[in-house]
Amino acid sequence: MTLRTRFAPSPTGYLHIGGVRTALFNWLLARQSGGQFILRIDDTDAQRNVREALQPILDGFRWLGLDWDEGPTEDGAGSTGPHGPYFQSQRQSRYQAAVKHLLASGHAYRDYARPEELQQMRAEAEKAGKTFVYNRQWMAEDDAQAAKFEAEGRQAVVRLKMPREGTCVFDDLIRGRVEFAWAAEQDHVIQRADGSCLYHLASVVDDAEMKITHVVRAVEHLSNTPRQIFIAQALGYELPQYAHLPYVAEPGGTAKLSKRKLSKYLKNKDFADLFEKGQAIAARIGLAHDADTFNPVLVDFYREIGFLPDALLNYLLLLGWSWDDSREHFSREDMIELFSLARVNKSPASFDPQKLLTFQARWMEQLSIEQKSSMCATFLSRAGWIADPPTPEQMDRLRHVIQAAGDRIKIAGDILDYDYMFVSDASMTYDEKAFERRLVGDPQAVDLLKDFATRLQALEPFAASSIEHCLKSFVEERSIKIGQIIHALRVAVTGKPVGFGMFETIATLGKESTLRRIEQTLAKVTAARAD
Repeated sequence: MTLRTRFAPSPTGYLHIGGVRTALFNWLLARQSGGQFILRIDDTDAQRNVREALQPILDGFRWLGLDWDEGPTEDGAGSTGPHGPYFQSQRQSRYQAAVKHLLASGHAYRDYARPEELQQMRAEAEKAGKTFVYNRQWMAEDDAQAAKFEAEGRQAVVRLKMPREGTCVFDDLIRGRVEFAWAAEQDHVIQRADGSCLYHLASVVDDAEMKITHVVRAVEHLSNTPRQIFIAQALGYELPQYAHLPYVAEPGGTAKLSKRKLSKYLKNKDFADLFEKGQAIAARIGLAHDADTFNPVLVDFYREIGFLPDALLNYLLLLGWSWDDSREHFSREDMIELFSLARVNKSPASFDPQKLLTFQARWMEQLSIEQKSSMCATFLSRAGWIADPPTPEQMDRLRHVIQAAGDRIKIAGDILDYDYMFVSDASMTYDEKAFERRLVGDPQAVDLLKDFATRLQALEPFAASSIEHCLKSFVEERSIKIGQIIHALRVAVTGKPVGFGMFETIATLGKESTLRRIEQTLAKVTAARAD
């Protein structure tokens, strides 16, 4: 038997970190066994579906490298595979046929209760301190009774006729033996009054028709399993194996990570820092966004700011799974070889933005200068600071910057922190606090910079080592400390109070640009002092 797994997102929003972790585990299980991974779109809820949200989901999977064997076409317009279509909205005839079967076999019934009548029954049960269980008062037992209800202006939904005695027992590949009392189950609606069918029925029918062997999903679906087993058995389907994963918890907490609690998560410093980093990168590259669709809970956030997909997957792998107590680095090949559901934990794992950044930094360190340059060039082009494609001269400067910046560039978007290395001299901006402190407020700064600029004018070769020697000689001759000029020099040529090595910076900028920036800075200082 070929192992077949599936991931079935609803196009109600962008791809969630927790959802990707579930998809990853399904993908790994399929790839490890030589099976198939199916991507299915659960779009039965027409009121909540957002058509524009489907493409980011597909783009996210492609960026992550989680390829699917059957499912939507790349543009989301169609389906590919022998069991299609892979959109539930296009499979309603199959679900309606299943409803007819369940009605005919007595496993479902037409119910004519009005919403306000059900609400009153719930309120009475709550007042009495009892669990509400529908008494099937408006169940139509035959066509004559159905006609009577309809003559009263009532509309029918179709409900499951759940058992009221006994226990539903199944073996979960993560949680072991699981039991649910049938008496606690409601008679769930499987078809609305308008004839459209709901998720629980659709999911069971699709899993059977698509020959899914393993249903691997988040633990919040565990309570859905009894009704789905009931439907499957009533329709004569062979049951898949179930595995319910722990959910991904919020930063520093135990509640489930949610895309709707952004304001709460922003109180967590690490989450807020990552969010603000992303916002800054987006602003610089002109990316139109809003916080609800661009934040660290959503996968698109990481793609847009320059994370490596392997770093994100490596981190997500360890949210609920471990190989041993020490190993953390896993390549994609390692994941496929070593993953097993037997090593999945039952308890939720908290999403840790700082830990994720650590994984990203480690993966980034493994890239060559050329690979980093290729990633970073995209951000510089989108910011309008280099051409698209970049000129050879621009790429050469970019390589020098990446080499000099070293591990300061943890994500590709970090290259935008070095704007002063790519913008024109006239476009360079200044950190106002540093400008005031190191230049306007320092009575020696102007004279020292003027004199050192004269030294630089005559310096050959204009390389980092010779610039360093020149500055050291300058401070010795003036009997000053290096700190009395180097801070002012950095602000004068970069506009920033910090950065990578000063000598590498000046050498990379080149003599003409360095001297021009010192000159324009001195003019700005003179104007500021005059005010």
